[in-house]
Amino acid sequence: MKKKKKNNILKKWAGRIHLWLGLITGIIVFIVAVTGCIYVFHDEIKDAVYDYRFVEEKNEAFIAPSKIKNIVQERYPGTTDDFVLYTGKDRPVAVYGVHEETPYYFYLNPYTGEFLYAQDFTEDFFEIIKSLHMYLLLPENIGRQIVGASTLIFILMMITGIILWWPKKIKNLKKNLTIKWSARWRRVNYDLHNISGFYLHILAIIVAITGLYFSYDWMKTAIYFTGNLGEDVASDHHIEDIIQKPRILENPIDIAFYETIKMKPNNDMYFVWTEGDHHPVVTGVYPESLDYDHQSNYYFHPQTAELLQKQDYETKSTGLKLQEMSYGIHTGQYFGMVGKIVAFILSLFVASLPVTGFIVWWGRKNRMKHLTR
Repeated sequence: MKKKKKNNILKKWAGRIHLWLGLITGIIVFIVAVTGCIYVFHDEIKDAVYDYRFVEEKNEAFIAPSKIKNIVQERYPGTTDDFVLYTGKDRPVAVYGVHEETPYYFYLNPYTGEFLYAQDFTEDFFEIIKSLHMYLLLPENIGRQIVGASTLIFILMMITGIILWWPKKIKNLKKNLTIKWSARWRRVNYDLHNISGFYLHILAIIVAITGLYFSYDWMKTAIYFTGNLGEDVASDHHIEDIIQKPRILENPIDIAFYETIKMKPNNDMYFVWTEGDHHPVVTGVYPESLDYDHQSNYYFHPQTAELLQKQDYETKSTGLKLQEMSYGIHTGQYFGMVGKIVAFILSLFVASLPVTGFIVWWGRKNRMKHLTR
């Protein structure tokens, strides 16, 4: 009897928490899930729509990043151009920059330097969708906190939802796993909310946790130390203190870029990132185009292009690999097309939970009104 009473109290409080948190965050969870669903296939859709996404592959070396930057500066003077991304042998080189307070990706042919397209983040459909997904189009520092808090609440709601779903008797387990399609629509809606939530709760929690990676630094730290079983691996920390030296005549970022290609000649995607004379030139390599996993990084002196540190993917700790996998897991990209399809379907179902949950609550509320009249 005591155990039964404790279970009833637990379910009672779980129900209250589930209800009120759902009412508070339901609309945010819906927006984040729907925009995530739309964003999953953004690369495939843009490839089908935009010509600038492809160039003719040539058996030639890519134009140096310093020259690519100069071409952008000629068209858009004063643009920040810290990040240059060579997206593939048959794809353009992209320069991320902010021009007159507006963020852009500038796309050029990596073999000829021909200017192809300027992608304005404030007008691009998928960039707007991403901003809505990550911070609700609010100021970033505010929006990220709201989305992050709502994601934490969503995880708690998934846990309380499982408590509410859990059958009182094991013999009722099959009933709790089956949607009664022949029942009235309210019952079908109730089953959809409960049973889809049960089937998807583990995947939904994983996606939510990897989403928190983009909102909170403490989640990045938690993922790192979980993967490393609490160990802080010294080789994971990149060099930061740079001793200033006389600058060589050739542009250091160009040397860094071509040296990186020599070290990883069979990879598809490369980037060069600069932060000024007091920080190393960082280069990165990805095995496959537009697939942001299995990243290797190299750190070069900003004045002499001397290689200061290597971080090949194979040498990175499990924790650092997990950190860098967060985007791929969150979007399903890490598991290829199958992963993206699963992420798409999962996002649809997550978006449906606030809707079906609200209908359940609204129906009960109206029924109580009729009973009290």
